[in-house]
Amino acid sequence: MNTMIRGVAEESRLKGQIRSTLVRKSQNLIHLLGVLLAILGNLVVSISLNIQKYSHVQLAHQEHPRPYFKSALWWVGAALMAVGEMGNFAAYGFAPITLIAPLGCMSVTGSAIISVMFLKENLRASDLLGMTLAFAGTYLLVNFAPDRNQSISARTVQYYFVGWQFLIYVILEILIFCTLLYFHKRKGMKHMVILLTLVALLASLTVISVKAVSGMITFSVTEKMQLTYPIFYIMFIIMIASCVFQVKFLSQATKLYDTTMVVPVNHLFFTTSAITAGIIFYQEFHGAAFLTVFIYIFGCFLSFLGVFLVTRNREKEHLPQSYIDFGNIPGKQMLDKIQPDSNGLSYGTLPDGSDSTKSQSGEKKEV
Repeated sequence: MNTMIRGVAEESRLKGQIRSTLVRKSQNLIHLLGVLLAILGNLVVSISLNIQKYSHVQLAHQEHPRPYFKSALWWVGAALMAVGEMGNFAAYGFAPITLIAPLGCMSVTGSAIISVMFLKENLRASDLLGMTLAFAGTYLLVNFAPDRNQSISARTVQYYFVGWQFLIYVILEILIFCTLLYFHKRKGMKHMVILLTLVALLASLTVISVKAVSGMITFSVTEKMQLTYPIFYIMFIIMIASCVFQVKFLSQATKLYDTTMVVPVNHLFFTTSAITAGIIFYQEFHGAAFLTVFIYIFGCFLSFLGVFLVTRNREKEHLPQSYIDFGNIPGKQMLDKIQPDSNGLSYGTLPDGSDSTKSQSGEKKEV
């Protein structure tokens, strides 16, 4: 009798181990699907950016350039960008935020590779080093990101939405956002760090709402309908509003500062904000070992460094000289420039006519 009881207990224990192994394997496959969707989505986005860049170059070489939105090639790039962003959106429904958000470095490195292959841009040593570091960081992120699996239902989102951790986080974020917005609007401070911090604060709400909306849609397809809950539409409105204002502040930053400065800083701020939001709202690092967290942070650091090396001084190599200095012509000495310094307030204006009038009257007196 005892032997039979032991046999039944051993059999149930083996079944439990097999069940847990199957659950772990299915969970890893789901996370892998999210990673593949994110990587493919970022690569499609990088292809779309290069197609749009190529269409702008073609239009610039025409004798009578048309507006870019009348170019069929530009619209192909816009359509591919929409497809890539849909892939990123779907990825949040299958994998944690802390796994998907840092994979944005694949868009930057992929764009650099495509521009070298098809747009015939120069491949620098810093590009190769940056790509290597970004790929190494991505490998560490994929292998050491939290493997906590949770089904994102409407009740789960509601539970996290009213949790004290998220409420404290939102209050602090609102205070910081309003303070920075006051200095930006009232005091006229347009520093890049202020603009990109505003973008990052909005990005944290974006990734929380994107994962909630994507997760509830996935849950509706696989298990039970979740689109009838009000929290779904609340998260959808937060997602749209935060995306719109992100684009507004990011476009201001790109107008005021060089893209080679904005891209790496924005990637750093966005990824840090997204990871923080995932840890606080969805508690994705709950129960993670210290070594796992350390290697994950090191992978993020490698990806940040890779993006910085790839984007560093990339556009400055192709910029023409902002003015013609006749003082550099042998045998010709002039004190004026045709165009003032591009950093000065008089850039784009002709030299003061009073100076030229005085010099002409002086020459007449000498004659």
